[in-house]
Amino acid sequence: MPIRNIRAAALPAKLSRSWLLVNALKPEIFGKALASESDSVIFDMEAPIPEDQKEEARQNVVEALHAGMSGWVRVNPIRSEFWADDLKALQGAPGLRGVMLAETEKPEQVALTAMRLAAGTPVLALIESALGIENATAIASAPGTFRLAFGVNDFRKDTGAGGDPLALAYARGKLVVASRVGRLPGPIDGPSVPSADDAEVIEDCAVTSKMGMTGKLVLNVDQVDRVNAGLSPSEDELKWAHELLDQHAEGAPMTDGSYLPRLKRAQKIAQLADSYGLWNA
Repeated sequence: MPIRNIRAAALPAKLSRSWLLVNALKPEIFGKALASESDSVIFDMEAPIPEDQKEEARQNVVEALHAGMSGWVRVNPIRSEFWADDLKALQGAPGLRGVMLAETEKPEQVALTAMRLAAGTPVLALIESALGIENATAIASAPGTFRLAFGVNDFRKDTGAGGDPLALAYARGKLVVASRVGRLPGPIDGPSVPSADDAEVIEDCAVTSKMGMTGKLVLNVDQVDRVNAGLSPSEDELKWAHELLDQHAEGAPMTDGSYLPRLKRAQKIAQLADSYGLWNA
């Protein structure tokens, strides 16, 4: 029997706020992850998996995707010896929603990955290095690229950058601009540390949102609700949009040149809030 949060399963991935990474060596937690409020779930066959257990992790994921579960899968980098086997194993898996390609640095890496999957399978390009950031615009425009994601920890290791938002502002901004140029949904930010409390997660989400990013990776299922809240329209925004749209429906006249842009923003807030189940809450 399929295991998936109905609301999350129905949400288009272009609108997903929370992207929960699940260790592929722990199939006993797959069900909990899929039943959570996370907008999207990623079975992770890359970062947390030792080389001598890659095959076991891959088998766990393939079995889950053939047994009624659905989700995204983080596959190993194209330069690794595991990439080709990962994609071969995922071909035809009925529950596969898309793949995340680790260590994406060039547009052709996305194109080659997409070519080895069923036609139309979306690819999240996880950018984790200085080279990847500098090539972000080309990657965003590559055939098969669905959305960009920021691998913060590996980027910091590669560049020596600190964790302060100012130190990472260029990289985040580059992904936002590249996504816009490539006509992609907003990029997905890196995760909060697993031990972060509610206040810290909300603070991290504020940075994500201010930079123009619209999603966030999640390493701890207990942080999912906070990420969803932090990347959704706020109560003040909802109230403002409701009032403006009600006034517009009642025939309120345009007062100045800013009216139509404000109306468009209110409509966008309403559409997002409706997708997230917030508009009539």
